[in-house]
Amino acid sequence: MNVFDYFRNNWDQVLRLTLEHIELTLIAVGFAVLVGVPLGILISYFRKASKGVVGGANVVQAIPSMALLGLAIPLLGIGSLPSVVIVILYSLLPIIKNTFTGITSIDKGTLEAAKAIGLTKSQVLTKVQIPLALPVIMAGVRISAVTAVGLMTMAAFIGAGGLGFLIFSGISTTNNAQILAGAIPAAVLALLVDNVFSVVESLVTPISLQQGQRKSLPEVKAKRRIQKGILGSVAALLVVLFTVTAIGSGAGGKESITIGGKDFTEQYIVVHLMADLIEDRTDLHVERKPNLGGTQVAFGAIKTGDIDLYLEYTGTIYGDTLGYAPNSDMQEVYDTAKKDLKEQFDIDILKQFQFNNTYVLSVTKETAEQYGLETISDLASVSDGFTIGSTLEFLNREDGILGLKEHYGITFEKEIGINGANKYRAIDSGETDITDAFSTDGLLKKYDMVMLEDDKNFFPPYYAVPVLRSGLLAEYPEISPVLDELGQVLTDDIIVDLNYRVDELQQQPEKVARDFLIEQGLLDG
Repeated sequence: MNVFDYFRNNWDQVLRLTLEHIELTLIAVGFAVLVGVPLGILISYFRKASKGVVGGANVVQAIPSMALLGLAIPLLGIGSLPSVVIVILYSLLPIIKNTFTGITSIDKGTLEAAKAIGLTKSQVLTKVQIPLALPVIMAGVRISAVTAVGLMTMAAFIGAGGLGFLIFSGISTTNNAQILAGAIPAAVLALLVDNVFSVVESLVTPISLQQGQRKSLPEVKAKRRIQKGILGSVAALLVVLFTVTAIGSGAGGKESITIGGKDFTEQYIVVHLMADLIEDRTDLHVERKPNLGGTQVAFGAIKTGDIDLYLEYTGTIYGDTLGYAPNSDMQEVYDTAKKDLKEQFDIDILKQFQFNNTYVLSVTKETAEQYGLETISDLASVSDGFTIGSTLEFLNREDGILGLKEHYGITFEKEIGINGANKYRAIDSGETDITDAFSTDGLLKKYDMVMLEDDKNFFPPYYAVPVLRSGLLAEYPEISPVLDELGQVLTDDIIVDLNYRVDELQQQPEKVARDFLIEQGLLDG
């Protein structure tokens, strides 16, 4: 599927995400202006404070955006709020510096003349300094606005939506058309924002200060009326689109719950499987928040109540969340996870699903044949010459690389963190020799990979289990039998096939989920 086909088949999704992106960006830039301009004015009067304020804004600008987002999640949760706050912080520096520069660079003679004719300090500021500084201030606002459009793509990482959802989802599923479907509107939006703010700059800047002005005053006024009309029309159109979108996405008076998911193919699909079935079998409306990043983001959202439900894996709960050493006993892992989550966090888990999405190490067929690799023990004897490209999470978990090296005595020549489908691209191109994978990955089938047998039983069982926030089961007990029924249908082979439909056949996760439920007779066609 090329990008034009993707736009044609998914125009409603692209439009909705574009509107979300515009809304989030406008809110962030609006608040950045409300904070940054007064701060710039303030430090122009109190010069001693300028170094601290500008220095603080510089420090924020120097921190990687994803790092700042990770620090904000425990404080602000997931969704729109942390995304908007982070973009506001990143947008402040150009606005503060340009406001400060614009105010302080005004000719002193002009200010003295203003005072000489009897203007008060506040009048000098509002009638002389701000009007004269407006071109410089607006240049800072334009820079911040264009930058904010790009930064806001990270909002999708924590379930706030926007065009970043298409980009991250496309990367995870090796769908270049989907990546471009998010990147192209984002680029066009950045150009449009720059042009819109250029018009705003022209409108707010006094005519006498506009350089190169050779038109007569009536012509200039007529041009401004046209510009105001265009801006008014754009604003009205956005209001209408936002209103229609909000009405269309409403719950229709139904009670609502939120289902989240992590940032890989299987989780995208399962979010829709659970949501579709719950909406069909109960009176609940389900808000869907896929692509929430890794385990810590999703579990943190459950603890804070930002989401009500997501699908986790028993081995991840046992080892990563609860901190126990890897254990291969399926029942003990499940029982401990269920008991400890309830006791420590008042969080419930339901019955295990039928599929076990355990970790595996995989290599290409050529590598397996060249080195005679069938088991992880075989790998241990030659691993010191291998480069592993694995997810960042796997590199830092006791049930990942850390424990694996101790259990099997493995030493890799090089360890590279690569998230999503890019780790398969890296091994396929020969940049890495081995990667971690989930046993139900559709990309294993797509790239025809060989899975090495865990002959010393290191990896724990990773059976899928629904994780429910505190109190959800008591509020909506009807959820439990619905998810139990779904769990009995989803086997390893079925999940591999569903993942393959997304990863290789480039079908949308929501379509794959709905088609499967209809095929199984769980939903009416």
